[in-house]
Order: sequence, then C-alpha cells, then structure tokens
Amino acid sequence: MKYQEILHWLFSQLPMYQREGAAAYKSDLNNIKLLSAYLKNPHIKFKSVHVAGTNGKGSTSHMMASVLQEAGYKVGLYTSPHLKDFRERIKVNGEMIEQQFVVDFVSENKTFFETNKLSFFEMTVGMAFLYFAVKKVDIAIIEVGLGGRLDATNIITPLLSIITNIGKDHTQFLGETLPEIALEKGGVIKEGVPIVIGEYHPDTEEVFETLSRKRNAPLYKAYEFDLMPMKSDLTGNYQELNIRTVQTAFSVLQGKEFHVGIQHIAKGLCAVVKNTGLLGRWQTLQQSPKIICDTAHNKEGLSFVMDQLTREKFNKIHIVLGVVSDKDLNTILPLFPTYANYYFCKPAVPRGMDVHILQKAAQDHLLTGESYLSVHDALEAAKESAGTKDLIFIGGSTFVVAEVV
Repeated sequence: MKYQEILHWLFSQLPMYQREGAAAYKSDLNNIKLLSAYLKNPHIKFKSVHVAGTNGKGSTSHMMASVLQEAGYKVGLYTSPHLKDFRERIKVNGEMIEQQFVVDFVSENKTFFETNKLSFFEMTVGMAFLYFAVKKVDIAIIEVGLGGRLDATNIITPLLSIITNIGKDHTQFLGETLPEIALEKGGVIKEGVPIVIGEYHPDTEEVFETLSRKRNAPLYKAYEFDLMPMKSDLTGNYQELNIRTVQTAFSVLQGKEFHVGIQHIAKGLCAVVKNTGLLGRWQTLQQSPKIICDTAHNKEGLSFVMDQLTREKFNKIHIVLGVVSDKDLNTILPLFPTYANYYFCKPAVPRGMDVHILQKAAQDHLLTGESYLSVHDALEAAKESAGTKDLIFIGGSTFVVAEVV
C-alpha cells in the first residue's frame, strides 16, 4: 500500500473521535495494552512527560519539547489532532515521522489491527511509541488525547505528569461537573510520579490533592510558585498560564537527570514554532486586513481568546465561525461580540455542525451574518467585505483552523 492509501485506510476504515465523536471512544485500556505487548512494549524504552488538561495541553507540550531541544536533548513529541498533515502528530526534534515508517507500520501490522478492532487513536499511539523507541529519543512529551484515565497514552509511567487545567468539554465522556472531569483527567497521576497542576480552581483542587496523596505522587501547584516572568513566541494572552506551568515542570525535572538551565527555558519558549512547527495558536495569517486564527473551541479557551480579540485595534471585526456537532452552543456563543459581522460555515469533517443550525443558534444570541458552504467560501467573503484596517478572526473549531493555516 502507498502512503495515501494507508492514510485513507486509517481515516475511513476505523472510527476516530476527532472526526466522528462517540463511536471512537473506548472504555478501557485493554486494546492499547494488547497492541503494546504485540509491539514488544516500546513505551518502556524511553523516558516521558505526560500532559493532560482541558485547554493548553497542546501548547504546553510543544513548549516542553522546544525547551528540551534547546538544552540539547533528542525529543519525541506526540500530540493530537493534526491540522494539515497526519504526521504532525509524531515528531522528533520538530521533524515529522517519515511517510515510509507510517506505511511500513500499518502494512506490517494491518492484520493484527483488523483482527483486534483497534481504533485509529490506539494504532496512532502504538505507532508513536514504537517510533520513539526506534529513534532512541532521550525523552518524549506525550499529550493526552481525551480525558486521562482511559486514554490510550495512559500506559506510560512518566518522569512527570502535568494537568494544565480543568474545564467543561467532552462531558458526554468525562462527566458533567468539574470534580468528575478532574477525576478522569487525574487518572494520569501515577504512583510516586510527581504531578504539576497548572491552574487553580476551587472545585478541582481537592480532587488533585486527594489523588496525589493516595498515589504518593508529589504535588506541585504552578499557581503557587513565584516565578520570573517569561515570554514566548506563542503570543496569545492565555499562554502566560502555560508558560508558568512549563517553568514549574522544569523545576521538577531538574531532579530527574535532565539538566535544563534558565537560558534553555527562555530560548525554548521563544522558539516554539521554529523548533516544533506548532500552528493555529493565536496565529496571524496576514496583515491589512489583519487575519488571526486560533484553535480554542470551548468556554474556557474561547473566553481568553475573545478577551484578547477585543484588545486588538480595528475598525470592524469579521468572524469566520464553525463548530462541531456536539458543541454546547449555549456555553460558547454568549462569549462572542454582538457587534461583529459573522460568516458561518461547517468544517469539512463528518462531525461538523450543520451551518444553518449554527446560524439559527447564533441569531438567538444576537450574532448575525450569512452562512457559507465551506470555510474557504466564508473566509473569502470576509476578505471581500473587510477594509484594510478591519480584523478577521477565524475559529470555533480546530477543524476550521485546519482549513486555513
């Protein structure tokens, strides 16, 4: 099979949460344990850091990788979902996994995958862990896909676990309340493994304190550390919280045989895009008119992004907006400015919400605009309408941003 045939099989033959939703969610770790044993347990052949959280786990993972690269380490990075290229999910020192490795991995193991009905995510995690083992990375940064306790990545025993924050997202899987969601994400807390909590919330602090105590896991609360202010090339205001989490994480890693100085942290934080290729985080696509996109897609993430958006200077603002079908519109639409011109669209994935449903719900929140058949059409319409001193924002879903970066 050729590379494009392999990708088609991966995407279309098996359910994938990022595209289809609930059909791809697994309720235990049996399949990934079975696959890992079949691959001779590659996950025990490299050291790792495990990163969970509702928002910021992708940015935090990329920051961690960038800093470690600046310190001279060979760093694996596993993240999801991808924006443009499947291989974005699996990188070593910022370089994507080779197409041939993907082809060989699937071709050689396809019968096993089909026999055991493995999900897209389980296969991809297995591929990443094997790749990092083959490449002999010094350390791998592993981002959780969904939740924590039952996530396929949760077979690792890392040097350090990180939970960036807790918000209400994927409640159909993780629970309706913040303590319930914290309990699921807290599943990444392992016996004796230090845990860094990025942000404080009164409803979740006790959950993490209890879990860490039961598992003898040293608990570090980044929000209680008095740290030197640092900047990053990831310029969203919300990155200040992720920067603090990363600084705290490296203060813990220093005692784990990884020598990372303040100069490596400072340089790595300012070279995240160059070192890792991260896209879609408060990313400016052009000037005049200024076009910004961001992958924030839930209440907590969009609250930060909308706040920063209102601080920009512009004559008029145009918002290209699309979401996925399981999004609770009543929690996110009130965050958007009523004075903006809206261009509603549906991201090109099966999970995308029908544009007319989105438009009707938006009107109920006094957000008005036209609907378009595609993200491309919506953006083109916004460009045609916008003056040189206007601002165009593109967001609402990772998959909307994926079509414009």
